[in-house]
Parts: sequence; structure tokens; C-alpha cells
Amino acid sequence: MVSSPHEAQHRIFQENPTLFTSAFRALGVPFPEPVAVSLMDTDLTEMRPIERHVDTLLRIDVVGGSCYLLAIEAQGRKDPEKRSSWAYYLAHLYAKFRYPPVLLVVCRDKSTAEWAAEPIRIGLEKHPSLAVFPLVLGPHNVPFVTDAVQAAEDIPMAVFSAITHGNDRDIAAILKALAVALETTDADAAAVFAEFTEAGLGDTPAREIWRNLMSTSLSHFRGIVAESFRNEGREEGREEGREEGREEGREEGREEGRQVGREEGREEGREEGVAKERAQSVLRLLDHRGVDVSDAVRERIGSCRDLRTLDLWVDRAFTAKTTDELLGRD
Repeated sequence: MVSSPHEAQHRIFQENPTLFTSAFRALGVPFPEPVAVSLMDTDLTEMRPIERHVDTLLRIDVVGGSCYLLAIEAQGRKDPEKRSSWAYYLAHLYAKFRYPPVLLVVCRDKSTAEWAAEPIRIGLEKHPSLAVFPLVLGPHNVPFVTDAVQAAEDIPMAVFSAITHGNDRDIAAILKALAVALETTDADAAAVFAEFTEAGLGDTPAREIWRNLMSTSLSHFRGIVAESFRNEGREEGREEGREEGREEGREEGREEGRQVGREEGREEGREEGVAKERAQSVLRLLDHRGVDVSDAVRERIGSCRDLRTLDLWVDRAFTAKTTDELLGRD
């Protein structure tokens, strides 16, 4: 998963490729209607001694059968060397693929964004041979998404707004709107967006605000993930309770026996069902976050019926990078 603001700024376009359509609307740039978006290899190296990699590269198929290449660069500071690299990227992409390339630079700092937006002209002063006009998203033009309803309508853009305005004094309002919006989506997606946001905020006070908001929302996310399993567990418990109650009643011939059997069976079934759903929640979260889970560990988690242990594993599954960390192994 993402581990830094730099990664979050461009990789959110990989996780949600259609985010660029919202971004271009924010820039007021018309763009043909996309019909497909494909993630492409970011390696632009021609000679081994000089390796060049664009941060994120998307191929965008549009109505009418034509294609564009969208090169996305996350820029954290002014770097004069980058301007020649960007010109190289576009020229190389066009020579290699023969599709029109578009450069989008995303920044968290207004002065860096203004610098990145300056045209790049190569050649004679009055007759450049090559000119590059980057599209730039930054604090100066990315909208403040402080309304929860608006955030829920376009969660990727709400996340991008939070990342971009991480140092703004109004960031708390943006984060609160996003936290509310995440409660409207499924738990797997909410967990991914929450992690993107935390990584994108980096080492800022806003990150602590976000962590506090998420600490009060984790139980909500866990509840959504587990709901289908919980219902299944309740039904299994009821059926087991009925069967055990009938068997008890046949053996003893007493209504009291049937009632006792049913109640005990229901209780056992409920506990069994809750344990199963929590184990599945752990595995789902690990799988969604890309954590490698061996067959032996998967079996251990799936067969565990200790609710206290499973609750601990559910909490750790949101942040654990390995199953050893999840299980508390040194």
C-alpha cells in the first residue's frame, strides 16, 4: 500500500483511474469522454546508465477509438532538473507509442504548483523547437470538499482534496466530511481510501486529526465488513439450535428438553457464527491490503474461535504489514 505523500498523490490515480476526469473538470480542461483506462509500465529508460521513470502512466481510450497517454507526476518541491525530464517523458512517450501524451503534475504546495505550471520551451527564444505546457493540480485550484454529501458523491476527489490541502487551516473540515462520506461506502473501499488519506497527509498535524477520526470509525467499518457473515452465522445458529432442540426433545420426550436444547444450540450457533465472521473479516482486510497470507496462517485464522483473539486480529489487520505482525510474532 502507499507509504508516503508522494506515492499517495499519484497512486490514487492508479487505484481510481477515473479520478482524472474530476481533476480535469477542476482545471476547466475539456477532455473527450473516456471509455477505458489502462495502467501502463512507468519505465521510460532507453539506456541503462540513465534510468527514467514517470510516477504514474495511464492509457485513456476515448469515444471514437483514439487514445491519450496521461503521465502523472507528484512534485513535492521545485526541482529545475524535472523540467527537462518532463519534456523528455513526453517526447519519448510519443515516439514509443504514437499516442498524444498529456502531463499532469500534482502538488501540495502552492509555490511549487505555480513553478510547475510554467511553460517549458526548448530551442530558440522566439522560435522554440519543443514547448511543454503542464497541467497542474495544487492547493490553488483543487476544490475544498467540506460538504459530506458532496464528498460521498465523489470520494476519490474528496480524498485528493484532503491530500492536497493537508497543510491548510481548513483541513479539519475536509477530513470530517470525508470521514462521514466513507461511512456511506463499503468497508473494503473505505479502508483503502482511509489508508490513502493517512499516507497522503504525511508528517503533518492533519494526520493526527485523521487518525483520531478513524479511531472512532473503525468499529463502523468492521461492522459493515462483518454484516453478511453475521447474518449467516445467526441463521446457522438458529438451525443448529432447532436441530439440537428436536433431538433433545425426541430423546427425553419433554418440552423442557427441547427448549433447553434449542436455547443452548442457538447460543452455541451464535458464538460460532460471530467467530466465523470475525475470522473472515481479518482475511478479507489482509487480502484487500495485499498482505501475503500463507495457507497455514489462513487455516489458523479461519479455525480460531476465541473471540478475544479475533477482535485483536481485526484491529491489527487494518495496519499490519505481515502476518507475523498480525499474530504478534517477534
